[in-house]
Amino acid sequence: MRIMELLTDDPRPPGEAVDDPEPGAGPSRAARVRVLLAAALGPLVTGYAAVAAVLALITLTAERAVFSATGVLLAAGPGWLAAHQVRLDLGGHPLGVLPVLPTLGALVLAARTASGAAARLGCRSPREALPVFVTITGAHALCGLAVALGTRGSVATASPLVAFAVPGLLAALASAAGIVRCCGLPDVVAERVDPLALRGLRAGALGLAVLVAVGAGVFTVATAVSWRTVADMYEPAFGSSFGLFLLSVLYLPNAVTAALSFVTGPGFSIGDLNVGMFGYRGGAVPGVPLLGGLPEHHAAWWPALLALPAATGVLVGWSLRKVDADPAQRIRAVAVAGAVVALGCVALGSLSGGRLGDGPFDPVSVPVGVASVVAFCWIVIPGSFVAFFAGEHEPPAPPEALEDNEAFQDAEEVDADEAAQAVEEIEASEEDEEAPEEPGEDTEFEAEADAELDLEEPVLSGESGVAEDPAPPPGSVAEADEAVTGGTETCGDVEPDEPDR
Repeated sequence: MRIMELLTDDPRPPGEAVDDPEPGAGPSRAARVRVLLAAALGPLVTGYAAVAAVLALITLTAERAVFSATGVLLAAGPGWLAAHQVRLDLGGHPLGVLPVLPTLGALVLAARTASGAAARLGCRSPREALPVFVTITGAHALCGLAVALGTRGSVATASPLVAFAVPGLLAALASAAGIVRCCGLPDVVAERVDPLALRGLRAGALGLAVLVAVGAGVFTVATAVSWRTVADMYEPAFGSSFGLFLLSVLYLPNAVTAALSFVTGPGFSIGDLNVGMFGYRGGAVPGVPLLGGLPEHHAAWWPALLALPAATGVLVGWSLRKVDADPAQRIRAVAVAGAVVALGCVALGSLSGGRLGDGPFDPVSVPVGVASVVAFCWIVIPGSFVAFFAGEHEPPAPPEALEDNEAFQDAEEVDADEAAQAVEEIEASEEDEEAPEEPGEDTEFEAEADAELDLEEPVLSGESGVAEDPAPPPGSVAEADEAVTGGTETCGDVEPDEPDR
């Protein structure tokens, strides 16, 4: 209890902001050592105590079982390894199908411990939080190695190398997730990573959560429909029934993952039993109430369940329909979301399967590779279709010939047909202007008539260059002379008329 108080108690007075410490204030060296020691031992002691409590409860409620505190404490060591997904050997028989629910609890515990330790130390950057990360990771790895070495020669054993690596890896992931927020790492990542990729990551997390919910719903409906079979698996004795119920609860995430794989198409297998969307092969199953909802034969309506993952893809595409005006960028965001879902299916499938002794139920497996590819397709194909057609589309740019047209500069929307027609009219008018004028029949006739009447070309004034009117007809020579004389006198810069040549 003292260790957990060090991580939960806040030494600051009420009302003081945690994110704004006083300049130059920080914990002393002794305080830092206490916080790091509590961060190292807190998750280990709490997890070991939880496993020991569960084993003690099972031993106390089971019939014909002798309770021994020493035996419970010794058995809690392999139980702690099982909670951290370390494969065990029980009397020479492999046990790799380990419950995922305790693993999730261990991850949450390590993440909260790391977050609390980083906050107490006043870490504001990943470099400052590095001691917390190293301490929690190293403590889990060393604890797994110590338990594996201490159980050698007993009934439940584990590989020292695996016991060192797997708990350390899980603790590293959990502690990193716990300290990133208090160190401001999400803000740094958001500033340096493409915003479109971040939206894709969020949509992928949403899609994975929806698929898990779909698997949980299908599993719940199947169990409810087969409730009579499930009830018959419980024994009359309370202790045995409680043990079966507790075992079913611990393996509940494993069953949900198998249901998720079934809904998306690939299915799952338990020994000779193979349940898939388009195929079924019977086989023996363990007598656990958790498996009471397994079908006994294939049903023709199963492919209708494929609408559920397709709807999930539609939901992802709908959530990304407004991330960008370019349809290609929206499809890229959907692809990122599909990759996140595929990676999540790989992680869940890897944790949910494994060896189960050497009997008829071995192995329990979820086709991780096929399930991840199929899940990716269920997100990307319908999601891209929805994101492409439900999102915005940029209007077509007006042709270059209309850029200087005032009628289209003020228009908010340009009709493509009207724009094309206007371009054709502009091109036709330009061709007419550039085409040379061909002399017509009327022009030729007038030229011949002028030649026969001896009409001269208009006379240009020498200085001003102004063209004079042509000579008048023969009947009005006097009038023309008077008009010309008056004009020249007015101008004053025109030479006297020259005699006719």
